[in-house]
Amino acid sequence: MAVPAGSAAQAAARSGTPAWARKSTLVLLITVLAMAVFGATTQTWLTVHLDPQQLGQPGAAQDGLQVQGSKAATTVTALALVALAGGLAASIAGRIARWIITAIIVLAAVGIITAAATVLADPLAAAQGSIAAATGVAGSTAEVSVTAFPVLAVVAGSLLALGGLLVIPAGRHWKTRTKYDAAAAGSPAAQAGPVDEIDSWDRLSRGDDPT
Repeated sequence: MAVPAGSAAQAAARSGTPAWARKSTLVLLITVLAMAVFGATTQTWLTVHLDPQQLGQPGAAQDGLQVQGSKAATTVTALALVALAGGLAASIAGRIARWIITAIIVLAAVGIITAAATVLADPLAAAQGSIAAATGVAGSTAEVSVTAFPVLAVVAGSLLALGGLLVIPAGRHWKTRTKYDAAAAGSPAAQAGPVDEIDSWDRLSRGDDPT
C-alpha cells in the first residue's frame, strides 16, 4: 500500500520530534558531510606550474603538477574519518557520551576548516612537499592555481561542525540508549512511541521485536 508523502513528517510531529532532530536524519547528515570532506581530499586541490627543466618532463610541466588534497592538507583525511566515526557512534551513545562525541566532531570539523583554509591562504607552501618530491629541490618557487575542492572542504567542514552541535539538542528527543539511561528515565512510558530505523535495529539486536 502506498504511503502518503507527508506521513513521515506527520508521524514525527505526533511523536513530538522535529524533523531535524530525528536520529536517522542527523546521523545521515553527519555521515554525508564527513564523506564529502573525505572525497574532496582524493581530488586535485592544487596545480603547480613548474619550469620544464625542473621536472625533466616537458609534457608533465605543460599539464602542471597535480597535488591531491590528501597531500596538500594531510590531516583533513584523518579528521574526516574521525568525524564519520563520531557521527555513527552518536546513534548508539548515551546522554553523557553524546557530549563527548559532539566535542570530537566539532574539533574535527574545526581542524578540517583550519587545514583547508591554510591551503587557500598559502597554496605554494601547501604544495612544497609535492614540489620537492617531483624536483628533488625544496623551497622552489612556482605558480600555483587552486581548484574548488579546498573551498568545498571548508563549506562541508562548517556544516559538519553545525551538525555536531545539533547532536546535543536533538538527543533530547532520542530514545534511551543504555540500561543506566533507562533507569534514569524512570518509567516504561519513556519506551513508548514511534521508533526510527536505528532504534528498530538496536531493539532487534537486544532480542526485542519492534513490531
